[in-house]
Order: sequence, then structure tokens, then C-alpha cells
Amino acid sequence: MNKYLIVDKNIVPDYFEKVIEARNLIKNGKCTNVSEAVKIVGISRSTYYKYKDSVFLPSDNNIGKKALISIMLEDKSGALSEVLNLISSCECNIITINQNIPINDVASVVISLDVSKATSHIEDILAKLETSKFILSSRLIALG
Repeated sequence: MNKYLIVDKNIVPDYFEKVIEARNLIKNGKCTNVSEAVKIVGISRSTYYKYKDSVFLPSDNNIGKKALISIMLEDKSGALSEVLNLISSCECNIITINQNIPINDVASVVISLDVSKATSHIEDILAKLETSKFILSSRLIALG
């Protein structure tokens, strides 16, 4: 069963849209912190934190073609190569890779993908990544 849905915003609670609005206020520099942003849009901080990583707007002209994933990866030789091979085996095109310096033998990696020709749903791609012995965790950050 698929984990993600695209639904008309008229059928979901209005605070979902307000979470996106608050996130955009912070991202665009119009607010310097979460407290200020949630006050402007009229939601609680707890509502913001509960939904901030789960509610997204699709890109206007690229719906479902791009994905951003975050991975916590063991600092082992060949680890990143295995991840890239797993992604490639799903017919995803890697757009960017940002790997941070490992701390305590774990590196944070953020990968942006073109999934327009993927042979699997994004949930299946994430599940496949979780099978790697080097990946401690992975999650979808954005889909658009």
C-alpha cells in the first residue's frame, strides 16, 4: 500500500496549509524563528512541529518528478557507492549529493533525485535503501 497521497486541500484541515505557510515564512527570511511564524499564521508551535515534516506542496509543473531524501550513513568504505547503486537500480537519476563530515562514524547525506522514470514508488525506494547494511536511517524530506 502506498504511504503518500495527493489530495485536494479543500478536504484537509486548514492548519496543514498554515504549517506550509509558516515554513515558507521562515525559509524566505520573513520570520527569524518558529514562534514568530506560527503566531503570524495562527497555529500552535506543537501543530507546526507535528506536521512540518509531513505536509508539502507539489511543484507547479513537476508534480512527482523530484524527491529529496535524507540518509544517516555509516562511515565505511563503499557505503555511499552502495547507496548510489541502489538508487540507480530503481532508474532514478541523482541530481545532487550533499554528504557532511562524519561525526561518531556516521555521515548525514542528502540526495536529490529525479524520479520521473523510476521503476518503483518512492516508498519502495526508501524501503530498498533500508536494506543496506550501511544505512542507519532514511527518510523522505520532500516530493515535488
